Amino acid sequence: MNVELSANARKLVAQSPAGKELAEFADWMAAEKYTPFVTELHLRRLAYIIPQLPNATPGASYSLEQLEAVFGRERSSLSRFHHYASTRRAYARFLRASGRLRHEAPGPYGVLCDQYARFLLDVRGLSASSRHHHSMIVADLLARGLRRHRPLSLLTRADVERYVLLRSQQESRHSLQHTVAYLRAFLRYAHDAGHIDTRLDGIDTPRTYRDELPPRAMPWDRVMTILDSVDLHSKSGWRDLCILHLIAYYGLRPSEVIALRLDSIDWDADVLNVHQCKTRSMLILPLAAPTRRLLKDYLHHDRSKRASAAPQLFLRARCPFIPLERTAVGEIFERRVLAAGIPGLGKQVYRLRHTVAMRMLSRAWGIKAIGDVLGHRSLYGTCAYLRLDVAMLRGVALDVPHRVRHIGDRHA
Repeated sequence: MNVELSANARKLVAQSPAGKELAEFADWMAAEKYTPFVTELHLRRLAYIIPQLPNATPGASYSLEQLEAVFGRERSSLSRFHHYASTRRAYARFLRASGRLRHEAPGPYGVLCDQYARFLLDVRGLSASSRHHHSMIVADLLARGLRRHRPLSLLTRADVERYVLLRSQQESRHSLQHTVAYLRAFLRYAHDAGHIDTRLDGIDTPRTYRDELPPRAMPWDRVMTILDSVDLHSKSGWRDLCILHLIAYYGLRPSEVIALRLDSIDWDADVLNVHQCKTRSMLILPLAAPTRRLLKDYLHHDRSKRASAAPQLFLRARCPFIPLERTAVGEIFERRVLAAGIPGLGKQVYRLRHTVAMRMLSRAWGIKAIGDVLGHRSLYGTCAYLRLDVAMLRGVALDVPHRVRHIGDRHA
């Protein structure tokens, strides 16, 4: 075991019946750049859990379901639950790297779901994100839409309508539109592939209207309040400020921000190379002087301290220093907005993209140019960002002419 641990931790590993497993886990964490302090915490929890695992023998393999069942017993306090969940995730990664993470046999529709996922990729050419959303709705339909122990071939229109009604109680009309679209696609595929005999994809979709929602763009002074309130002395201050700055000034998607690499910045040409996930094209953006300085400060004060070989520009603030996930950007936005004293925005980081679009429109940018920067294929997608701003219309409205009425005057 080539890890610098305290004497008590080494004694724990030496005396544990699963000492070899703990030593290999510690070496793996050291290779993954876990700090000795975090490594010791994970070892103590795992030493307590291993005897409870089924068939706890050296070199045994486990499934995610088995790990979740055993680690999930530690629920005596919320903090304990989260701590053991973090150890479970780390141990699962260790088992996967060792080839010992066993996959459970697929359910009754596992083969069908795999075939449909392959169809979405090979025939329809959908992106990984779109295929993921399709798969979630299909899995939920097969789990909750079908009556118990009924095969898919006996699915009826009433079952589909009952499932749509169930989803309508959990999401908005706009989200339900996407759900219905996913259902139509799967039911059409299931009929064409012979899994169901009748066409069930004729589902009514909820009616929505363009521009029925209020503008999502934020006043620019509020955006500046959020950016100015970021504490650069905090653990991830420089990283969070860079992420929010790139979204607020360049309109990048969260998935595009976390995909940025160290070599995405061309310091000689002062440009930022962004791979736009939806259009699958490369966007070259000029680096303004403030953005260039901010990126350099981030690399010097924050990124250089992350001893990681990962090529991504933004990493986790805690070990292991691995690339961020897309959902982390919304959490960063929510945390920084609350710190700025602006409630009610939640994780809606896309408000910054809407703000960028409205700022470009106010500066006489064409809608096609705005769509190119935001990474939209269609004009309709861009117009969703340019919702009617009533306050802006009030600024250009003309006064209604009137005259003073005298007593006895009649209306024309």
